[in-house]
Amino acid sequence: MTEQQETLVGGWTAFHPLTPEDQKVFDEAMQGFVGVKYQPYEVSTQVVNGTNYRFKCDASMPPADVVWQAIVEIYQPINGQPHVVGITRI
Repeated sequence: MTEQQETLVGGWTAFHPLTPEDQKVFDEAMQGFVGVKYQPYEVSTQVVNGTNYRFKCDASMPPADVVWQAIVEIYQPINGQPHVVGITRI
């Protein structure tokens, strides 16, 4: 995929390691979330009227040792706080 395709409005980027800014968006959106613990390790983004994020995460429910993968979808509006729009177990 070329760099131009990766930044095309409406197109998703390939999954890649999180940047500090990606981690900040994830942390803000998940603030106050209780129950399952999500630890993101890769992200894909889509530029729309704001930015959509798909975070690949390891998920667990402490104190159990069971771990599974999930996609946490977050929307970051141009003006406003990021928020979770969906979580899918994979």
